[in-house]
Amino acid sequence: MKRFYSSAEASPMEEGFGVLLDGRPLRTPGAALLVLPSEGLAAALSEEWSAQEERIRPASMPLTQIACTAIDLAASQSAQVVEELVGFADTELLCYRAERPADLVQRQAAVWQPLLDWAEGTYGARLVLATGILYRQQPASSLAALQEAVSRYDPFVLTALATAVRAAGSLVVGLALVERRLLPEEAFAAAELDESYCLERWGDDPQATQRRASVKSDLAVARRFVDLLGADRSIVEPIP
Repeated sequence: MKRFYSSAEASPMEEGFGVLLDGRPLRTPGAALLVLPSEGLAAALSEEWSAQEERIRPASMPLTQIACTAIDLAASQSAQVVEELVGFADTELLCYRAERPADLVQRQAAVWQPLLDWAEGTYGARLVLATGILYRQQPASSLAALQEAVSRYDPFVLTALATAVRAAGSLVVGLALVERRLLPEEAFAAAELDESYCLERWGDDPQATQRRASVKSDLAVARRFVDLLGADRSIVEPIP
C-alpha cells in the first residue's frame, strides 16, 4: 500500500490516546477506532507510522500490529487466546530435560529451574519435570492456576503475552518476560537454550539464524509494548 498521509502524531482521545494521520484518527483493520491506554504507546505507534516511506510495510510496525490485534481480536476472543496460551503450559518447554550430556543437563537446571520455581511461588503452579520428549501431563490444579492468572490480563497485555509465548514456545518464559522477571535477552536465552547449545557444538545455518532473529525480535517487541503500557498493567510486582 502506498503511503497516503503526510504526518502522523499521537493525540489525546476520549478514554485514552490515539494516532492521527493528517489529523484523522487511525483505525484498526477491523475498522475500530485505535484507542490506546497510554500516551507513551501512542507516541511509539506514531513513530512507526512516521517512519514509513513511499510504501507502508506492516511488518515494520510490530507495535501497531499488537495494538490492532488487541482491539480487533483479543478483546472479543480473549477466552480462546487464554486457552491457547495455557496449552503451552501443558507441554511446558522448561519441563522437558535432557538426560545427557552432563553440561546440557546442568545448563537447563541452572536457567530453567529458577523460572519454574518463580512460577510456582507466584501463581501456585507447580509443573512437573520429564526427561526426553515423551509427553507428561501437568497437574490440573497448576494449569487452572495459570489460566486464572492469564485471564486477569487486559486485551493489550494478553496480546503482548501471546506474542512472547508463541515466539518462546513457553508460557513460563512469556509470563516472566511481561512481568519483568526476565529481560528480553534473558527470555531469548531461556527459550533458545537447547538450540544455542547445539549451535555451539555444530555451528549455525541460515534458516536457524533467521528463525532465532525472529524469536529475539518478537520477545523484544512484546516487552517494549508492555513497558509502554505502564508498570501498573502487570499482575505481580517485579522480582529483584
